[in-house]
Amino acid sequence: MGMSEFHVLAVDDSLIDRKLIERLFKISSCEVTSVDSGSKALEFLGLQEHNQNPNPPCVSPNAKQNLQQVEVNLIITDYCMPGMTGYDLLKKIKESSSLKNIPVVIMSSENVPSRISRCLEEGAEDFILKPVRLADVNKLKSHMMKTKCKSFHKPQKIVTKENQESQEIEPKTEQILQQSQGNNNNNNKRKSMDQQGLSPERTRPRYNYNMIL
Repeated sequence: MGMSEFHVLAVDDSLIDRKLIERLFKISSCEVTSVDSGSKALEFLGLQEHNQNPNPPCVSPNAKQNLQQVEVNLIITDYCMPGMTGYDLLKKIKESSSLKNIPVVIMSSENVPSRISRCLEEGAEDFILKPVRLADVNKLKSHMMKTKCKSFHKPQKIVTKENQESQEIEPKTEQILQQSQGNNNNNNKRKSMDQQGLSPERTRPRYNYNMIL
């Protein structure tokens, strides 16, 4: 499976860092979409924020169509950004039932253990210190492979569900067929006995009284 099949969404307010990330992932033959804020990332992913609605964000119909056409296999975002931080973006993605399975990686120029733990506990796949290097990108390939495996098996899950229903019906059908065959065998036996002038109740041998006399 070639790396060209992977699509990465890079989120960073720094133009220099975005260009660096784009170059590193493109060296690894990945398609890259870059945005400069968390809100633009949500817009690309199609997450609608409802400030007055306590329910988790949902995916708009147009975004669903967009995501079907362009699959995102990894989101890499800076932690410190104006407006929405990378941590806030991470929470929004993990709250979405449609997007929570997309791996999210956090970047930061500051090595703060509490920040790292906080992001990992919220569901981040990894925490990378800036500047991002090619070795870091190579480490992230395993996370992208997971999304490809999941998307590859999705159709099989639907088929498996149908097969499971059919498998539940098959034993019942088989049992009915066995009962039917058993009844047919009994009927055939009775028919053959009737043809021979015998019945289940009349199976004793007949004596020829003329021979005895």
